[in-house]
Amino acid sequence: MFGSTFGNLFKITTWGESHGKGIGVVIDGCPAGLPLCEEDIQTYLDRRKPGQSRFTTMRKEADRVEILSGVFEGKTTGTPISLMVKNTDQRSHDYSEIANYYRPGHADRNYDIKYGFRDYRGGGRSSGRETIGRVAAGAVAAKMLKSLGIQISAYTLSIGPVAINKEKFDLSEAENNPLYMPDAEAAKKASDYLETCMQEQNSAGGMVECMIIGVPAGIGEPAFEKLNANLGKAILSIGAVKAFEIGDGIAVAQSDGLHNNDAYCADEAGHITKKTNHSGGITGGISDGCEILFRAAFKPTPSISATQESVTRAGENLDISIKGRHDPIIVPRAVVVVECMAALVILDAMLAGMTSRFDLVQKFFRELY
Repeated sequence: MFGSTFGNLFKITTWGESHGKGIGVVIDGCPAGLPLCEEDIQTYLDRRKPGQSRFTTMRKEADRVEILSGVFEGKTTGTPISLMVKNTDQRSHDYSEIANYYRPGHADRNYDIKYGFRDYRGGGRSSGRETIGRVAAGAVAAKMLKSLGIQISAYTLSIGPVAINKEKFDLSEAENNPLYMPDAEAAKKASDYLETCMQEQNSAGGMVECMIIGVPAGIGEPAFEKLNANLGKAILSIGAVKAFEIGDGIAVAQSDGLHNNDAYCADEAGHITKKTNHSGGITGGISDGCEILFRAAFKPTPSISATQESVTRAGENLDISIKGRHDPIIVPRAVVVVECMAALVILDAMLAGMTSRFDLVQKFFRELY
């Protein structure tokens, strides 16, 4: 399988399957000297692990991370960092009957066509459990960015027809409800909506919004390594994401130049800034110093117990009802995945940006040597 490696300078390779012995990631390109322990990573993994509310799968996994290499006496050594999480609560028998038919909304048939073989236990590499490696690596990137004054915060913007009220936005509230919604009233309405979905043996989709504060102007490249393009690739690589938009997003198609352009101005200190941020903090593929704001649309969980139409591998029609432990909604557990994928992109772009100007390269070289 090609395509399990992501990044240019801060490069990660994820590995493992949903029902294998374990799952993890190898990070290559992390600078030496970063203070790092397993708890730094565990904090992020705890946000995505299953079984935390009635709106997530009841699979019971501690998702405890182990640092196998790349850290000595509490600091990174500059060599590859290998991280592993063991699978401890697999119930592969729950998936035995799906070996011979294709689940609607899943990658089953595509895997059969591409590889001539598939791991039907939980979907193998197509399972949401694959995101463990992304989150573990993203936690390391996020710690580096935080030390540089860059903060990445994602939250649930909407679930089904229920969206937060931006006038009641309270980021701290997102940590007080299982849906990660920064609006207590919207969280209650969304919970009621999900209860209805569950009663109907159905699932729901939703939207995650992410804001990145502190990225300096000048990060990103003007052509094939645009910062917004790389963010889009990273977020769209998350299994359940079907759409990505940054700034005003698709609304720009109904706008005009006079209203969509961000006017420049100078603040009281003489610093150049923008009066608005329709661009979402990125113009021409390069960060402009303003808050970076983007959104990701997640499809409803395809594994539902309501009856659906499908076919067997031999092409015979049948009705199915999917058994097992599945999330009625993916969004709350995906919030931290979005954060971590964004962290990987921003850090990689910043490392690349260090070589954009020769005068800065000279200054760094002289100070170091």
